[in-house]
Amino acid sequence: MTTDQPPPEGAATPPTPAATLVVFRRAPAGGPPELLMIERAAHMRFAARATVFPGGRVDPADHALAARLAPAGAPLPAEETANRIAAIRETLEETGLLVGVNQAVTARAAAEARAVLLDSGKLGTVLERFGWALALDRLVPFARWCPNRERAFDTRFYLTDLGTGAVDLAVDGTENSRLFWSSAADTLASADRGGPQVIFPTRRNLERLALFAEFSEAADHAAAHPVTTISPWIEERDGERHLTIPEGRGYPVTSQPLATAMRG
Repeated sequence: MTTDQPPPEGAATPPTPAATLVVFRRAPAGGPPELLMIERAAHMRFAARATVFPGGRVDPADHALAARLAPAGAPLPAEETANRIAAIRETLEETGLLVGVNQAVTARAAAEARAVLLDSGKLGTVLERFGWALALDRLVPFARWCPNRERAFDTRFYLTDLGTGAVDLAVDGTENSRLFWSSAADTLASADRGGPQVIFPTRRNLERLALFAEFSEAADHAAAHPVTTISPWIEERDGERHLTIPEGRGYPVTSQPLATAMRG
């Protein structure tokens, strides 16, 4: 078996902490829940033109806000709080959708909050300006992926439920070029027809998310599969190289021929 190995100790760039948010909504016409997807801009270093979930790196400001919100004895440790803050912040920045706060947010308020965030770069400034508080328990831990290679992102995946999804969305105009709602199965089918490009982690997570008929099923499934870091590796199978992840982590598909896998 041949595997992806971490770079030699002392030579590797430490992975960059990141967080991403899988936003569910009830499909207007019924059927499986829809997920909010974004298409990355062509100039991006990571996953250019790929269709992914909203998210990005965890910033120092996220840690600073987490330190204020997670004193000793808090339900969540500061690092986990920072990860969830980053997922909320990046989703607002990239899509104009604000989730994970303690009250309903109108489309106008979300647009104003996004403008404040883009100006300040800090979710804490948004919360102070509008008098909102975070409701971090609305984010459900789902997965963690970190490839064993240079310049990797150590990414936490969270789930959240929007309900009806009657919101105004707009691309950020810099990192992303398109936003759309689609069920997990429909996104995969479209990708297989030559539509959106889907990188390996996103494809595996979409296959897993396609198992669920509603958000509560996904949340229950996540609770039954404690999050552990997934680091894909390469192995030979019948003379063909496959990109592979461990069994028993909740994923219905755990291997894909390397020649067809888009790695970001």
